Order: sequence, then C-alpha cells, then structure tokens
Amino acid sequence: MLWHAVRALCVPRVETVFVVLAPDDQVFATHDWSEFGERVQPLYCGGETRRDSVYNGLVAAMAVLEADDWMLVHDAARPCLPAKDLDNLMRELEGDEVGGILALPVVDTLKKVSGNSIQSTEERAQFWLAQTPQMFRAGLLAQALAGARGSPTDEAAAVEQLGLKPRVVAGSRENLKVTWPEDVGIAEAILARRA
Repeated sequence: MLWHAVRALCVPRVETVFVVLAPDDQVFATHDWSEFGERVQPLYCGGETRRDSVYNGLVAAMAVLEADDWMLVHDAARPCLPAKDLDNLMRELEGDEVGGILALPVVDTLKKVSGNSIQSTEERAQFWLAQTPQMFRAGLLAQALAGARGSPTDEAAAVEQLGLKPRVVAGSRENLKVTWPEDVGIAEAILARRA
C-alpha cells in the first residue's frame, strides 16, 4: 500500500516525497524504491499519533524547506489516490492563503448514536468526509501542529484551532482509506483496473 501511495504523489509538481517511518523501522529499506530516484526520502521520526508523526516529519524536513513551501500530507492507507484528485487539490489551492483538503460530501443518512440506540438523525448536507492529501504551507502547518490542543485526527483540525478555515476540494470515492479487511479487495480492484 505504501508503494502505491508514494507513487501517486510522484508527479512533476511534487519535488520530494518524505516518508515518515517509525524510528526503528527496518522494513522500508528492504524494498526497492529506485524507480522514484532521489525524490523519495525516508524520515525515521514517526511518533505515537498522526499529529506527532506529521509534526516530527516537518521538523526533520525543515532543513530543506521554506516556511511558504506547500506540503501535502497523505495517508499510506490511501493507496488509490487518483491523479485528477491530486491535480485538482493543487490547482484549487495554489493561490490560497490557508490551504485545504480533499473531501467527499456525506451521501448516507447520518445518525447520532449512543451505545446501539439512535439519538437523532443529522442534516447531512453540511457534513463532508475528510480525505488526504491535505495541503498547507509548511510553516503554518508546523505552527498549527506544535500548538494543537487535544488529539486532532487530521491536519485541518489543527489549522482550524488557529481560527483559520481550510477549504474543501471535492475528492472521489476511489481515494478510499483501507480500514476494514474488505477494503483491501476494493483497493486491489481499483489499482488493477488502472494497470
């Protein structure tokens, strides 16, 4: 999955793909990444949480970054990112001051549940499902993650805590997050169709 997620980011407009790994990771180096040349750079500084890993990766990469450089944060669990989604995200946010995320509008009926009982039905029109990549300036993202309260589950949540409003760019259902066992087969089918 990681190889496919990395490959999706290796487009002409992306200069470097930093892969944040656990400090003691010994698997990454056993695979052949030569197809991507020097573009793929492993950073052995992953943390306890997503927030920690992204922040640690930003700090480690700052030696070669400027604060105004755009950063894309992408989940390895999303191996099927369509090139058109990535292109749309970068094009839509190019002149933006804050940045934003790929997301999908909720199409299913949304229930608020306690235990196994429905408490209410929510108006779904205002809800979107966050995806990755999420795209922010390196300096802004580092500031947001450094000062984040609680445990933000994505970069946009940390940026929102600064009082900013990240934009939403419509993604696609192909950019699924492999979470459940049946998702593996769906991802394999999407990738096989592209091949």
